[in-house]
Amino acid sequence: MTLSIEQNTCIKCKKCVQVCPANIFIQKKNKEAIELQYIDSCIVCGHCVDVCPTNSVLHSEFPLENVHTIDYSYMPDPDRLMELIKSRRSNRTITTRPVPKEMLDKIVEAANCAPTATNAQTVSFTVITDPAKLRQVSDYTINVFNSLAKFLLNPVIKCLLKPFMKDVYKYVPTFERLKQEHAAGNDPILRKATALLFIHTPKSNRFGSEDSNLAYQNASLMAQALGVSQIYMGFVLTAIKQEKKDTLAKGLGIDGKIHAIMALGMPAFRYPKYADRKPAKYQLI
Repeated sequence: MTLSIEQNTCIKCKKCVQVCPANIFIQKKNKEAIELQYIDSCIVCGHCVDVCPTNSVLHSEFPLENVHTIDYSYMPDPDRLMELIKSRRSNRTITTRPVPKEMLDKIVEAANCAPTATNAQTVSFTVITDPAKLRQVSDYTINVFNSLAKFLLNPVIKCLLKPFMKDVYKYVPTFERLKQEHAAGNDPILRKATALLFIHTPKSNRFGSEDSNLAYQNASLMAQALGVSQIYMGFVLTAIKQEKKDTLAKGLGIDGKIHAIMALGMPAFRYPKYADRKPAKYQLI
């Protein structure tokens, strides 16, 4: 990696100094030349390149052909953005029509644009559309829940744990209902989704969950904008956390830890209205 300042075009505006999270850019006095220090501490975030009005920051990781001017007039206004956010629902009226690849590509691209801690950019994505693999995910989830239910209902275990784990035991009837619906072919786990988006990171990423869920939010809003149904796969994630053996990841060829899963499909219809949520619990201190 190389980083330098083209002093002939630099207007010494100090914007790069203000935005660099690693404090690489310094200006000892106003209007003096921008200098560089601790270049090895660069996290390759690109803030310096993007903020420079004269393209005077030369960074080997951000050639000029990869840097784009922002057209702020093209941005949705706050009211339109809020309308998109408020209209987002888990639409489970999924049809058999597959999600077009170009839509899947846009959803993944949006997810990939999310920020990551220390700009590590170690979030990866796996999209499953193979019906056999989708069934594998459902089977896995039901099997984990079935094993958990058998354990919890063991007379000795139940006597010992139920007084202290009432919140867990209230889900046992739900596990049985899911098992019955799954056996009947009703797909209570994936809700007949035609695609699953797995968001995962290397196990060494300390902020993998945070990074992945930021990516999920971007993907969710893009799916909403495209008219694609999206459903958070809480049951599958619960099964993964319960089992703790990475069985599903290995079975799907995913290298790393799965942190978020989104079911995707083309809806039979879109909601014409949205109901207000409870007022935010909000305080300004």
